[in-house]
Amino acid sequence: MFTGEFASKASRIAFTTSTERLKTMKKALFTLLATVTAFATFAVAARADVSVPKCFTDNGVFQRDKPICVWGWADPNEEVTVSFAGNTAKTTACEQGAWKVELPALPTSFEGRELVISGKNELKFANILVGEVWICSGQSNMEMPLNSWGQKKRGTEEPRLACTQEELNGDYSFIRFNRPQHVVKDEPQKDFATKGWLVCKDGVQKDCTAAGFHFAVRLNKELNVPVGLIDSNWGGSNINSWIPDAGWNQVPETVEVGKQLIAKRPEEKDFAKAGGMYNAMLAPWINYNFRGALWYQGCSNAGEREFYYYKQKAMIREWRKVFKNGDFPFYWVQLAPFTAIKEDPNETADWPYLRNGQTMCMEVANTGQAVIIDAGETDDIHPTNKFIVGNRLALWALAQVFNKDVECCSPMVKDVEFADGKATVTFEHVGSGLVAGKLNEREFVKTDEPLKTFAIAGSDGKFVWAKAEIVAPNKVVVSADVDEPTAVRYAFQMYPDGCNLYSAEGLPATPFECKK
Repeated sequence: MFTGEFASKASRIAFTTSTERLKTMKKALFTLLATVTAFATFAVAARADVSVPKCFTDNGVFQRDKPICVWGWADPNEEVTVSFAGNTAKTTACEQGAWKVELPALPTSFEGRELVISGKNELKFANILVGEVWICSGQSNMEMPLNSWGQKKRGTEEPRLACTQEELNGDYSFIRFNRPQHVVKDEPQKDFATKGWLVCKDGVQKDCTAAGFHFAVRLNKELNVPVGLIDSNWGGSNINSWIPDAGWNQVPETVEVGKQLIAKRPEEKDFAKAGGMYNAMLAPWINYNFRGALWYQGCSNAGEREFYYYKQKAMIREWRKVFKNGDFPFYWVQLAPFTAIKEDPNETADWPYLRNGQTMCMEVANTGQAVIIDAGETDDIHPTNKFIVGNRLALWALAQVFNKDVECCSPMVKDVEFADGKATVTFEHVGSGLVAGKLNEREFVKTDEPLKTFAIAGSDGKFVWAKAEIVAPNKVVVSADVDEPTAVRYAFQMYPDGCNLYSAEGLPATPFECKK
């Protein structure tokens, strides 16, 4: 007598004899067993498939002159073979199914070659180049694509582009970009969602970071190399979300801040969640060799003023630790001017102080700052002249990494002497000398105009606009009708109008405030 499930099934079927009933039950049990076996076989096969993170897709770029690391997952103890450009490496997956191999470093190659990964299955990725790979991270001004998100110029139907039409539609196949989708996670992830590595031709580049694209074009022009951009950024993001948890311990001033932010993480949303964007959008690249990182962020932290310096320093130190690329080059963009022009030199808001914090971070070794105080827009926080951004970033790489004889650093204050009712400002990094000039779209032009946006304060601490004169290749004398100068500023407003002090090589002087 059958009970339970089999009894209920049997009750729904009319059998004429007990023998027929037995045959039917045997057939049903056999079918069930076959189904379970097939299901189990499918599950094992699926589990057995060798897989890799989406750092590896068609059209990728490997970093030249560094070992090529390839990693992924398979069955425990499964043998995995990886081949690329005539080199092969074998390994066995660990008990948890993870595996990793290193192939020898390779020189530059524009030849699209195939990456093959074999285990119980085989993966093939085509058209892989070898060149320069750079991380492009930060918020919207790094995310801003060549087509400016499809925006129109204000009051027109004309596209608002961060490039020329030729750059938007031309063949720049030597540039590839991989843009992770916007996601935050509480813990470091092993993989991410993306369209994979995309080739900059036939208009595909419209979605590529504009700052990174122009950086890549300049590198290719000077070095004749392919360039891969890890296009990992998110408009509106806070620097907190890009700092790995351990990074807060890298700088004493950020330890308690980090503890508080991590404790609040369950309550926070996308932009503010500490470590959330690093965990989801950068951590999966942890084993991928690259040359350096480009960073454009700060608007969302402007209220913190100079404290930003500590956070950025903590982030740089921890990125260098987790990515295991040594003290790799880290270059950032100082905030561009934005908002309405203020006539009063005392109206500064927060941005000039955050710019100070960014400049302070240049004390960290192997870093550089692209000053773009001459390339902002009053009515848009996303200025379109990303050509200047990318090229000034590229100057740092060309000078520091590739030993090219180019000026890369904007003039910076070295010393200020207050005497005889004047402030004498001595600069360093002046190239072949200080000059007055202006930016004409993509070109620097010297002018004979008087220097602007210098201000000086007397004993009352109130600033007035001042006369400034270049008196030596590295010196400017600043004066005004004040009783006893105690402080001097240059371009120290949210939107300094007409700042025009440059090195003769066309790099704008770094904004500053110095007190007696």
